[in-house]
Amino acid sequence: MAGALVLSLSGPGFSLHWTHSVEKTEWVEAWELRPHGLRLVQARIKGSGAGMEPGPGAVQQDGWWVWSPGTEVSSLHLAASGSTGAGWRLCDGAICHTLGALSADPIRIAPCAP
Repeated sequence: MAGALVLSLSGPGFSLHWTHSVEKTEWVEAWELRPHGLRLVQARIKGSGAGMEPGPGAVQQDGWWVWSPGTEVSSLHLAASGSTGAGWRLCDGAICHTLGALSADPIRIAPCAP
């Protein structure tokens, strides 16, 4: 696979962290691997603003808006403009990888076939 990065995760899920480019607000999502895709089990944001509205049923916990979207997708596609000052952090427990910090092709996150 040319230009591909394959990460092996130690568990059935991962978290995706980033800072909104305009609002400078933290956003964290917890994703669970499924046999044919990914399920968004929890989202949380440190505040709200343009494009940063908490989802339905969100509650305040320790300064974060937290909710459980339950969205399922076959894969995630992240744009990598290099203009936001940072990329995303994909964390598997205590190990984190930075993705999309520089301008590049879009990033696709999907489970690999067993």
